Amino acid sequence: MKPIREDHALRQFFRGLVENVFTDDLGMCSPALSDYLSDLLTEFIHVDRLRMIRDADGKPLDQIAEMLALIVEIDDETTTSACRKGRIYRHIGDYSLFWTGVYPESLCHRRVTHTKDRLLDYTRQGKRSYAIASGLTREDSVPPPALLRQLSDNFESCAHGLELVREEWEHSSPDSFHRASAILL
Repeated sequence: MKPIREDHALRQFFRGLVENVFTDDLGMCSPALSDYLSDLLTEFIHVDRLRMIRDADGKPLDQIAEMLALIVEIDDETTTSACRKGRIYRHIGDYSLFWTGVYPESLCHRRVTHTKDRLLDYTRQGKRSYAIASGLTREDSVPPPALLRQLSDNFESCAHGLELVREEWEHSSPDSFHRASAILL
């Protein structure tokens, strides 16, 4: 799956919404954080990006419990780098933040069905995962460890901000979101 171009209308749509909500409504003036969150929304439009972590058989994982189990398996491998574990922890943080902030109602469904995640606290897992990822990430990485630490420290505020972003896109003119997402390349 090719990444969505920087100049794509959908990326610009999310960037504008995130910047407005996080700066005006929440007073969180961090361009790096706003860029990260708007990129997260843009990339997670594709379900393949939500399910990018795969088990040893190539099956996409869509539950945090499965992703955490994969990390335990990786711990048993001597050749696995901290970088790979850091990417998985970062994805768990992203995944948790996305569902907690954008679609919190889906977490209620996960709690009443017999999924492996039914007992997990997505906020706690997201904060923890970003914190671990920040410790496993090199200073010259993108995103840098400081941004991952900021996501951990401000997880609840970021989730609330993403809820507000969703409200904004749902109440924007009917054509604006559809025009922005019409051509996903």
